[in-house]
Amino acid sequence: MILAGDIGGTKTLLGLFEPAARRPGRLQMQSFSTLDYSGLPAIIEQFLAANGKPANIRAAFGVAGPVIDEAAQMTNVPWRVDAAQLSQVFSFQRVKLLNDLEAMAYGVPVLESSELHQLQAGDPDAAGNLALIAAGTGLGTSLLHWIDGRHIPIASEGGHTDFAARTDRELELVQFLRARYGRVEIEHVLSGPGLVNIAEFTHSGARCPALDDMQSPDAPAHVSKTALAGTCACCREALDLFVAAYGAVAGNFALTGVTRGGVFIGGGIAPRILPALEQPAFRDAFRAKGPMSPLLEAMPIHVIMNAETGLLGAAVYASQLK
Repeated sequence: MILAGDIGGTKTLLGLFEPAARRPGRLQMQSFSTLDYSGLPAIIEQFLAANGKPANIRAAFGVAGPVIDEAAQMTNVPWRVDAAQLSQVFSFQRVKLLNDLEAMAYGVPVLESSELHQLQAGDPDAAGNLALIAAGTGLGTSLLHWIDGRHIPIASEGGHTDFAARTDRELELVQFLRARYGRVEIEHVLSGPGLVNIAEFTHSGARCPALDDMQSPDAPAHVSKTALAGTCACCREALDLFVAAYGAVAGNFALTGVTRGGVFIGGGIAPRILPALEQPAFRDAFRAKGPMSPLLEAMPIHVIMNAETGLLGAAVYASQLK
């Protein structure tokens, strides 16, 4: 039996799966508010108490942070997750930790067409590398390299690389964020908190109900909903800046991996702002890479609509454990 987990900054998903050669079958799944718990063991204990503890569990967990020596200090959560501790406490047969986007990447090749929304058809190479970029509580990336007939995900912390401004308005945004953070990384722009950062910049102190409680986890959704409804020009500009930056960063990452197989947009934000992503701004920024533009135009782009892809990917990985 497989226990899989997707451990995010806002929510944690745990699921029991039946192993399978291609796509494990989900038997049980439960969502938890991450910061309501002292650590991952407390969540696992509650989940197994409610759903039973099968024998011979192989477990894999995607965690939002770099995994070093089978342990991870999470980036946006005050937790340390240790595979050896989990194995000892719960007597699991095997336990593996993956970076959260690495885990999601294992789920990408097994997604059905109904779980994807196409933004650009392109001219895909079935044996080409793939890129995954996902904005949510933070910004994560993973490349999937085509090796020996299959896609192998590579862990990355690309969201913490430097944000590169392309326009005068983005340069003004970087100056605004530099005053706040000192160094501006991609996650300061492309994430839920990043969208709120941009909205603060575009409003320049102007009153807006969407920014009444900027510390609320719902603040990014308030900004995007207001922008899509067209009721606030400053929110609209914030979303426009966000979408164009998302396209540009996705294009940069696609070039880094020469991902002729396609680019996948994951995370919780993209499905919620789909009407904005379907506008030309995202694709134009994605393709605007000078002599490399034809290469970018040939890459398919899909938004992942399955919110449980990270959990599924962890289960796919666990299925491969011996």
